[in-house]
Amino acid sequence: MTRHSRPALSLLAAAALSCAAPSGFAQSSDAQRAQLKTAIADAERGQFNAVQAGTLSRNPAYGWLEYANLRRNIETVSNDQAQAFLKRYDGQAVATTFRSVWLPAVARRQDWSTLLANWAPTENVGLRCAQLTAQQATGKADAQWTSAAQDLWRKAGKSLPDGCDAVFAVLQAQGGMTDALRWERVDAAADAGQPAVMRSAARGLPAADLALATDYAAFVDAPSAKALNWPRNERSRRIATDGLQKLAKANPDATEQQLPQYAQALGLSADQQAQVRYQIALWTVASYLPDSARRLNAVPDSAYDERLHEWRVREAMSRGDWPATLAAIRKMGPTQRADSRWTYFEARMLEKTGQAAQAKPVFARAASSPTFHGFLAADKLEQPYMLCPWKPNDSASARAAVARDPAIVRAMELYRIDRASWATAEWNSALAKFDDTQRRLAVEVAQENGWFDRAVFSLGKQPDEQRLYHLRFPLHHDGSIRREAARNAIDPAWVAAEIRAESIFSPNARSPANAMGLMQVLPTTGAAVAKNIGLTSYGGAASLYDPDTNIAIGTAYLRQLMNKYDGLPYVTIAAYNAGPTPTARWQTQRPGFDPDLWIETISYKETREYVARVLAFSVIYDWRLNGDALPLSDRLMGKLVDTRKKFTCTAAAGAKAD
Repeated sequence: MTRHSRPALSLLAAAALSCAAPSGFAQSSDAQRAQLKTAIADAERGQFNAVQAGTLSRNPAYGWLEYANLRRNIETVSNDQAQAFLKRYDGQAVATTFRSVWLPAVARRQDWSTLLANWAPTENVGLRCAQLTAQQATGKADAQWTSAAQDLWRKAGKSLPDGCDAVFAVLQAQGGMTDALRWERVDAAADAGQPAVMRSAARGLPAADLALATDYAAFVDAPSAKALNWPRNERSRRIATDGLQKLAKANPDATEQQLPQYAQALGLSADQQAQVRYQIALWTVASYLPDSARRLNAVPDSAYDERLHEWRVREAMSRGDWPATLAAIRKMGPTQRADSRWTYFEARMLEKTGQAAQAKPVFARAASSPTFHGFLAADKLEQPYMLCPWKPNDSASARAAVARDPAIVRAMELYRIDRASWATAEWNSALAKFDDTQRRLAVEVAQENGWFDRAVFSLGKQPDEQRLYHLRFPLHHDGSIRREAARNAIDPAWVAAEIRAESIFSPNARSPANAMGLMQVLPTTGAAVAKNIGLTSYGGAASLYDPDTNIAIGTAYLRQLMNKYDGLPYVTIAAYNAGPTPTARWQTQRPGFDPDLWIETISYKETREYVARVLAFSVIYDWRLNGDALPLSDRLMGKLVDTRKKFTCTAAAGAKAD
């Protein structure tokens, strides 16, 4: 069997042409999917089997097998082969994906006419530069070309691909690279905190301007007193503001000390000083450092945004200053203050400051939201939880039509052979032409194929879609969840919520930190827990992709953390996400804090929101599993009590769910 690229490509093309790329496909069997998965992997290793490909020619995802082989040999793909492929799959995601890898190869061999003939709009900066190079090389560098090249230059505050150098060299030679244009990019790079780009953009300026631009770049890199002698103009003030804001993120103390001298020497405006003070305050309060309150007060109200408003609330809350916390909430804008989180905490602060009667109607407003804080507010009022599920009565024929859509069929096939990125490309292609009903029905089809995260990424464009709880909170592997939860004396709704938060029920999920599987278990943790519980099914890291094994290890690990953290789920959830070191710090900083206040003052945004999200998901999964729920106030304390909460729906109930 031939292993070299040219014959293989020819045979593959012939096989594809012989089957005439039929317009409709039936879904393949599990055996056919396994064959396709193997064939694609072989093609990617350079071991394409043309005979095997012929047996798969009617598979819905056959084009992606072709693509895999073409991509492997992209430098030697002929124009005829490439254009035949694009013609066969015109309008399909696989053609778009192929073009994105083929055109760079065309550019590398400087086949400019072919590149232009096959060009399609793209956000890829490297390809945009290749197009400009092709236009220049073929005599099309007109006024429109100059404008496009200048626009690309001035908007790039960050570094550009090496392939863009030739474009800007031509722009310079044609007189289109003016000093003003160079300064525009220096300014943009300063705003982006990119001193290296500033230096690069300044090359070609007159000597005096080049020296000044180099000084500017050095200041953004590391502020120094040399800036006190800069020209007293708006550019100097802008660069100084950029540099001081960047310094504030690393060293707010030094920034606060240096700000007055730069403000006086360069004449920084009140707004520019406020921008710097904003960063000083933000990077102080984010760690709850001693000067947090003073630095927050030094930021004028006009410079506050929602982010800093939140931190002003948390800072006062972390000190147990309830009147100041209430005052900070009431300084928020009406939209932010109306969010269930801040409505709830406004009521809590009223309660904390002895205004229980005034707190009740505020709790009632928060309780209309099916969120973590809405559920807590309902507990305060001893009311049922508000939840208004929506399950549309869609026609079977409409759903069947969506399931037959060729792009959806291809997406499902690709997902089921673990080609999630290709499946997503097909999915996006299908949804681009669907209406809201078809999009919702596509999510149902995806769930039937085990692709659960489509409900998270594809629903929410319409407010009512937030209430599609049967789609947004899938239940899968519930037998394993119930079994392992019972074995470890943990609420199964909590285990389901962890899976939903960690992987959205994708057994093959893998994080950048190498956390794996449904409950995103690190291999080191998996090995240690498996050994501790005597799990014989564990055979190394790959075992974490097995749902039963992953659930057994993840649930046992939750129990180990629960034992370590005095049986408190809310602390356990924080440790599951952030690890033991920051969790210990938060416990030490605010011992004895009420759980809701402790959660809100977690310094890591990801963990703070994760804890609230998992606890809210637990309530919703309790409803899905049992029709009612443990009170959230008991759940977060680990009290598996007999009391259960009912769910209700009124006209005032919100549609949002975390």
